[in-house]
Amino acid sequence: MKAISILGTSSNAGKSWLTTALGAWLYRQGVKVAPFKSQNMSNNSYVTLEGGEIGRAQAAQAFACGLQPQVEMNPVLLKPSGKGISQLVLLGDAKEHIPAREYYRHIESLWQVVAETLDHWKSRCDVLLLEGAGSPVELNLMQRDIVNLRPVTYLQGRWLLVGDIERGGIFAQALGTYQLIPPALQPAGLGLVVNKFRGDLGLFAEAGGYFQQHLPKLPYLGTLPYQGSLQPESEDSLCREAEESATGTGEILAWIRFPHLSNSQDSQPWRLDAGVQVKWVETPQGLQEARLIVLPGSKNSLGDLLWLRETGLATAIVEAHQRGIPVVGLCGGYQMLGDWLLDATGVAGDAGRVPGLGLLPVMTEFAPGKSVRQVVAQWQNQSWQAYEIHMGQTSRSPETGETRVYEPLLLANGVAEGLRGDRVLGTYLHGLFESGAMRRYVMDLAGVEGYQPALESWQEVQRQLYDDMAQLMEDYLDLTPIRRYLQL
Repeated sequence: MKAISILGTSSNAGKSWLTTALGAWLYRQGVKVAPFKSQNMSNNSYVTLEGGEIGRAQAAQAFACGLQPQVEMNPVLLKPSGKGISQLVLLGDAKEHIPAREYYRHIESLWQVVAETLDHWKSRCDVLLLEGAGSPVELNLMQRDIVNLRPVTYLQGRWLLVGDIERGGIFAQALGTYQLIPPALQPAGLGLVVNKFRGDLGLFAEAGGYFQQHLPKLPYLGTLPYQGSLQPESEDSLCREAEESATGTGEILAWIRFPHLSNSQDSQPWRLDAGVQVKWVETPQGLQEARLIVLPGSKNSLGDLLWLRETGLATAIVEAHQRGIPVVGLCGGYQMLGDWLLDATGVAGDAGRVPGLGLLPVMTEFAPGKSVRQVVAQWQNQSWQAYEIHMGQTSRSPETGETRVYEPLLLANGVAEGLRGDRVLGTYLHGLFESGAMRRYVMDLAGVEGYQPALESWQEVQRQLYDDMAQLMEDYLDLTPIRRYLQL
């Protein structure tokens, strides 16, 4: 097996993008390729067929490589829940919540898990693509970094460096990063990629000469133009680039941007449709023109519910619903739509008993343990793959003389799931809107005219996206050093 590590000059330089494109490119050529990231910090996560939890970026990369996601693609996942505390997910299994300082005390034991997982891949693929994190040369972190240089050194592989020209200072980024990489590892560099160029590439035509002069031992592979239509889902819930690019025009679908937002990619299937646009909202004013309000997932439901009240969004959401605006809650958002949320010990974030928005007659109690599973969702005559990933158990509230009618939203593995009532829907299923029939249903509830759902499925669009990313990379980069190393 051969290994290529995709390193970045900074966070958000394009490591996930390049790893995905490179995986799709190799897959098109018949190479048995797999993605890997030792440790990921993200609240955008995915559930494998076996019920394990990994970062969404590695799941997308797996699909680009023609594989089903596996926990071995992301052995260590950290899910921030606020106040410097994250939940540790190890080989897909959710463990305890730990502070950042405590995490670093476990680095060597976690490295053993990473090393064993790297060994696992040696007999299972021809090429392993190792995505880095942040910068590989943060001097205060290098001795305890298990994501960037240590894995590729362990496998005696090679590395690529990608820099973000949009941030400015691309020459200093590239030169400084290369010079700080340990001298013994510098010869393993396959090349430099400049990413996210906007405008006339001709204005950057002399870049190759400058890089050759100052970085003679690191080949300049070329510059990738930024194309908003070719942005896969973001790795980090706080990264807005993929969420808010190419969101269309038309009626506004307001998605609440919680401080502890998770699985923000649930909004992305709406990008396929005409007549609507996704708008992420953090203030009551952002709801004034909304035709639909969505409360997405949260890694700290109690904390984000309190934030809704502090900002005035809680009142604005209820008032909008009273005006006839449909409201949808996904996962943590579903919990918030209920009557009460109770977390006696703070096992899922903040502790306390907090009243919900009262739009659905349910209550949620948090306890140790996590529901993580893939399901087949069924709605009307359509079925599709979805998944659950949450803490807390939700049940119907005690009868209070409620006269409104509520019924299950849909079926998950043949069993009733979620709840719907008067222009309000709640579900634990991520991937709800990958169903075109479900998107049409909520638009009918909202009375939106001029809405045109896409004819293609979300899965078909994603496969085409990966192919187009691979083609863009092939069109603009000199891949000779990669071909030579892999003997293609």
